[in-house]
Amino acid sequence: MFAFLKGTVASVGADHVVMDVQGVGYLAYCPGRVLAKLAQGEVTTIHTHLHVREDAMTLFGFTEQAEKDMFLIITGINGVGPKAGLAILTVLTPREIAESVQLQSSQAFTKANGVGPKLAERIVRELKDKLGALPVSTGGPDTGIVLTPAAGVAADVMSALMNLGYREFDAQKAVIKAQEAQPTATFDGLFKAALQGLK
Repeated sequence: MFAFLKGTVASVGADHVVMDVQGVGYLAYCPGRVLAKLAQGEVTTIHTHLHVREDAMTLFGFTEQAEKDMFLIITGINGVGPKAGLAILTVLTPREIAESVQLQSSQAFTKANGVGPKLAERIVRELKDKLGALPVSTGGPDTGIVLTPAAGVAADVMSALMNLGYREFDAQKAVIKAQEAQPTATFDGLFKAALQGLK
């Protein structure tokens, strides 16, 4: 019903923003990452989704279309409601979510409030199939969702890098980049390329 709202930020709360659109105030719940980008008085556009239930209509807002797309996909998973969807997008960008799924790493999702290990594993399992239908973007971290071919060797390389003391997400990014450059590389080749990217 509402694809987006363009107006002035009237106020920013702990979990929502109020947008003044030609004198009408729209309250939209947003991920913390989105709220951090907004400032009272600025003119901006937020991409919105209207969640309709029998007892309520709730508006959710995002500064990037990719965030909205990911929110809709995540909340389509059994057991993941809007609150959990916002929590996940507060700690992870769409690109980080896609990279974690491609490497079958559920740990990053447990950083979100209300997401335990079992739910995180289910999210990774179900998103693996769902994300294949999304468009590929080679832009920056917040411009779209970047997907790369999944391969068992990638998970092995990531594990090896983490054993060397690298953070999980840094290892993920290095492996993704190395795999894009060398899609058919063996473990040794991919490991050396990823390690080089971390230096």
